[in-house]
Amino acid sequence: MNPISNELALAPLGAGDLIDRAVRLYRRQFLTLIRIATPPVLVSALGSTMVTIAFRELSSTSSELRLVMYVFVFIGGLVVTLCGSLFSLIVMGGATRNLVAHLVWNEPVTARTTYRAVKERFWGLLGASILVALWLAFAAIIASMGYGFLSFIMVMAVAVGSSISPWITTFAVGLGTFGAITLALILFFLLAGRMAYVPQAMLVEGRSVFSAIGRSFSLASGNVKRLMAMAMFTFFATYSALMLLMIPLGWYGYLNGVDLSPFGSSWPTWYAIGYQVILQCSHIMLAPIWMLGLSLLYVDERVRHEGYDIELMAARQLPEMPKLPGVVSPFAPALVTGRAPRFVAPPPGQMNTGSVLGLN
Repeated sequence: MNPISNELALAPLGAGDLIDRAVRLYRRQFLTLIRIATPPVLVSALGSTMVTIAFRELSSTSSELRLVMYVFVFIGGLVVTLCGSLFSLIVMGGATRNLVAHLVWNEPVTARTTYRAVKERFWGLLGASILVALWLAFAAIIASMGYGFLSFIMVMAVAVGSSISPWITTFAVGLGTFGAITLALILFFLLAGRMAYVPQAMLVEGRSVFSAIGRSFSLASGNVKRLMAMAMFTFFATYSALMLLMIPLGWYGYLNGVDLSPFGSSWPTWYAIGYQVILQCSHIMLAPIWMLGLSLLYVDERVRHEGYDIELMAARQLPEMPKLPGVVSPFAPALVTGRAPRFVAPPPGQMNTGSVLGLN
């Protein structure tokens, strides 16, 4: 059998395979991915620090001038935090091309390549990030409506069951809460997943913003379970990292008489700021998982729906197809070079020697 065919054979990724390969890639590219993820998180950390300081001083200051100043600092902090979040989405989008190029061509992953892609398509990525953020907000509203609907049914069931048996009431509350959370998560990821591949469509396929949104909608089908699994893994991993990073700060605060209750109403300013900084640091550690996971999902969806492995085999084995007016080649390039950032495929002697995802 042709060895190239074996290299390009790729079984569809399940949720466990997706997380496993993302973690393996993350371990291999750890320092580079941290450098990529750090700048936007530092912006968010600055904004959250401004918000923390201003919020705590608003209730304690007696000067009207300082009150106005802290209001502006609070609003400015919110704006900086929002800009940091948008910057994170933009950088995640810029990283997708480099990561996909690494998966299919074994191109090195570098912070310079990522930020060059961000620079060359910054305004398109900014517009796409805003639209994605609005869509995620819409998905969250729909999910909360689904949660509220089942919660209302649970309240009615509790009202009926309370007059019959406390066991029925307890069972109804537990079942209703579980069902409401499950429905909310399914609705959210069902809608949010439709916009999961917008950056990839822009930077890998060279599409415009609205064309990339349409492409993402058409490509994203059957990815709800995998997105939910990746989100749950990232959530628990983030807060596990947060707890590990919080141990030294918690010990120091406890020795200095700080009330370590989770509400933190009596936390001193230095402890509240330290908590926010550590929270952002935990995001730096785990944000690359999303970059890798979505890039793996994008390649996997194209393999499932479009035979992307065959396209890659053609791109590796055949010379570049000539451009003829009015003629569309059936062999689309694995990574377009028209509207997308500059990319040069490695020579045949340096092609990826593993699987199509470079993970063998």
